[in-house]
Amino acid sequence: MQEDGSAARKDGVIRPALAQDAAAVAALWNGMIRGSLSTFTTDEKTREEIAALIAARADAFWVAEGDGVVLGFVTYGSFRGGPGYAATVEHSIVLSEAAQGRGLGRDLMTQAIEAAAAQGRHTMVAAISSANPGAVTFHERLGFAQVGRMLEVGRKHGQWLDLILMQKTLPAS
Repeated sequence: MQEDGSAARKDGVIRPALAQDAAAVAALWNGMIRGSLSTFTTDEKTREEIAALIAARADAFWVAEGDGVVLGFVTYGSFRGGPGYAATVEHSIVLSEAAQGRGLGRDLMTQAIEAAAAQGRHTMVAAISSANPGAVTFHERLGFAQVGRMLEVGRKHGQWLDLILMQKTLPAS
């Protein structure tokens, strides 16, 4: 880890997200919203919303960058409201197609898991669309376990979708 919070890789860097990344992050997120069943939402994110989220989650939002281009991001926030859930977070991770299969997703998730653990978080949750079986495999490889499946709770593009819940107990820091 470098002094600025970034971690060098042979093909880029994992670093804290900055306000100037908001447009690139929005483009990645909105591409996934428009073009996939990986999320149930159809509401696209604005650059301003992303900039505000980056500011609010300054210690919980990272990007993967290669050759000056944001290739993916990971962020996490509260799983549910209320003090009883304070040690549990839910994450979102999005990678460009070009970034997939290069280890960037694993590196982003490792960064998020380590940071959440260092912040005293106990559990990280993944909520995955049944239309995205690759995400289930990806999370299993990171030590997440499937703990539930909610049948047909999401609807997008005329399809009913299941929500697969996975969780990982974080290492004590």
